[in-house]
Amino acid sequence: MFQCFFTSDLHGKIERYHSLFESIAQERPEAVFLGGDLLPISFDRSWALDFAHQDFVQDLLIAGFRRLRESLGPDYPEVFVILGNDDPRIEEAALLRAATQGYWHYLHNHRVKLGSLTVYGYANVPPTPFQLKDWERYDVSRFVDLGALSPEEGVRSIPMSNNEIRYATIQGDLDLLAGKDDLGKAVFLFHAPPYQTKLDRAALDGRMIDYVPLDVHIGSIAIRRFIEERQPWITLHGHVHESARLTGSWRDQMGRTHLFSGAHDGPELALVRFDADDPARATRALI
Repeated sequence: MFQCFFTSDLHGKIERYHSLFESIAQERPEAVFLGGDLLPISFDRSWALDFAHQDFVQDLLIAGFRRLRESLGPDYPEVFVILGNDDPRIEEAALLRAATQGYWHYLHNHRVKLGSLTVYGYANVPPTPFQLKDWERYDVSRFVDLGALSPEEGVRSIPMSNNEIRYATIQGDLDLLAGKDDLGKAVFLFHAPPYQTKLDRAALDGRMIDYVPLDVHIGSIAIRRFIEERQPWITLHGHVHESARLTGSWRDQMGRTHLFSGAHDGPELALVRFDADDPARATRALI
């Protein structure tokens, strides 16, 4: 047995982090996966009402894992982290520094061995209607869904080359990340879910632009094709908070691949517990 926790889209909510840290301390999983959108939305300063808290990554996120490491000692889990489309990439440097100090593995565009498993991470999502574009890519081509802003619009917290902004795709990134690896025992930590699954259903029913209905599925075509063709063992996703409520399921399956979502549109922490050796028995609790 190899017990794992997975959650995503905590959006800097202190109560969710307290629930996560308490669950880790009590249950002592071997691995913890955090699937992006970890930081407060820019206008939400509720976490900083205590004036001791001036930097969320340092004062809340790293400090919480530091306390866990001190209390758990050798039982401290392997922690895997990516950011999400609401997280400004300027914070990536702080997460990388914390990775060098052993708090976690920063996984975007990287792979790490975990026993018999290989864990891969990828943070980018297809174009959204939102202004922050640090973690957005064209999906399989330079097509943009109705209502979305292209990666060439919006703002970025750090500069990126025009060539990368205009021509990089999620499809191309995943080809480079996975290469010719055997993915039979691979775990992929994504922020975006795959297109037209139980994990990417948005609350866009009846919404139209210029009399054209919006697509209620907002996941990545590239990620769907990648899963269908390469069949990794487990894939972890977030991004679409309301999907589990609308579809009635936080999980899906494509061939042999088990897909889980850690996103949730309520105030609770959505905690997925799974055995990496037997993912079919995974559970999800709202804490």
